[in-house]
Amino acid sequence: MADVVFDQVDKRYRVYTARYRSLKEVVFHRRFGEWEDHWALRGVSFEVEPGEVFGIIGPNGAGKSTSLKLIARILEADAGRVMVRRKVAGLLELGAGFVPEYTGRENIFLNASILGLSRRQIESRFDSIVDFAELGDAIDASLATYSSGMYMRLGFATAIHVDAEVLLVDEILAVGDEAFQRKCFDWLTGFQARGGTIVLVSHDLATVRDFCSRVAWIHEGQVQEIGNPSTVVGLYLDRVKATEPHGEEAREHSRLLASERAVELSEVRLLGPSGRPTASVGMGESLAVEIDYKVSQPLATPVFSVALYGPNGACVYATTSAIDGVEFGPLEEDGGVRLEYSDMQLLPGVYRVAVSLLSRPRGDAVVDSRPAAASFEVTAQTKEAGLVRLRHSWRTKKERRSIPA
Repeated sequence: MADVVFDQVDKRYRVYTARYRSLKEVVFHRRFGEWEDHWALRGVSFEVEPGEVFGIIGPNGAGKSTSLKLIARILEADAGRVMVRRKVAGLLELGAGFVPEYTGRENIFLNASILGLSRRQIESRFDSIVDFAELGDAIDASLATYSSGMYMRLGFATAIHVDAEVLLVDEILAVGDEAFQRKCFDWLTGFQARGGTIVLVSHDLATVRDFCSRVAWIHEGQVQEIGNPSTVVGLYLDRVKATEPHGEEAREHSRLLASERAVELSEVRLLGPSGRPTASVGMGESLAVEIDYKVSQPLATPVFSVALYGPNGACVYATTSAIDGVEFGPLEEDGGVRLEYSDMQLLPGVYRVAVSLLSRPRGDAVVDSRPAAASFEVTAQTKEAGLVRLRHSWRTKKERRSIPA
């Protein structure tokens, strides 16, 4: 069942061209002024599945941020339905509730309470927030003395400590320096691995292409395309280049093409025992990971890597085609490979699948990677704990035979 559902959603903004100032004018005209209706969204439909990173792209004014605000219940739709089935938190305007005259410590308590945490919850998470923000002793200094990077780090660290299952991210991933940005991405990846769902709005199309599992392109309030990130980003940039050949996003188009990978991982699918796409398997059942790729330039020595990460973000199992002694030969045309697990002895939980393509002419070199390619849930009735089920047996010291469990 989808975490977020948009069903033929319309959202209108009323833009006043003139306002009546007097009661006489209001009574005479029977309204408060003259206006024009601006439709931010018209008939928008999409679904976001549990554990998915769903991207929304489009030009300024397309309706991207409006979509997030509808999910966050900041706005209400004028028509259609918006359904959200799990608890939502938004990284929309970091530090919007901060008071510059207050210290960082005081602002954590203020902002976290606005986000719905009790004082006891804030106190229990305070040290973790400060550690993540990397503020040290500056936490007791006034926010007026903070740099913009410190301010944003504190906002991000506070927001992610709210208990949420669906996270809304709007153009806030340029937080702090490069190391801290990597830290934020790692946290978001771990959040997804623990079963969290992310809806991401960004103009950084390279990030959208690499981080998202699916992407929706919205133009003038209407969905143009939904699907594979590389395909949708490519279609969007083709439109931009055709209509605005000298614009900023057209330059992004050229930059992405200039850095085009020799081989791109285009789609990753999980197949259950029936051979059909699935997001759930029973413990002990089979699971296949299908990896499609597109070839721009021949790749002589391809190595495919697949890693499974558990609900706590730790790597459960990883292997490569080279480790398993499998050679796929040079990749010269579009195709795909499949890795099959015949007996998934994983305990119940949500697991993340990361895939990479390497080239080894003189050592490992990453050609393309999808750190959050897919996720799946393992279901079973068991009281065992941990991540994997190890085959085992019990016996007493006197017994020679084992009793299988």
